[in-house]
Amino acid sequence: MEEAFAATGVFNDKLKADGYWVFAGGLEQASTATVVDGRGATPVVTDGPYLEAKEYIGGFWVIDAPDLDVALRLAAEGSKACRGKVEVRPFEGLA
Repeated sequence: MEEAFAATGVFNDKLKADGYWVFAGGLEQASTATVVDGRGATPVVTDGPYLEAKEYIGGFWVIDAPDLDVALRLAAEGSKACRGKVEVRPFEGLA
């Protein structure tokens, strides 16, 4: 795990140096999650992750890529660094 953290740090530094960096962060274990459902008259708060799954998101990057090809290339580099799968999604828009 220490090797993955070190490689991810190197990747983060590369994103910054190349001008793609916007933000990144790691997440605590899924067991620390709290789910809030505010759709009703009174919010319902429950412990645990929103979905029970074999895999959970451990962290994320927000990058500013000029196009999908660049985003996919960076995702492949990030996947190698963190030793896990990386999902790529565009922003729908910024508020």
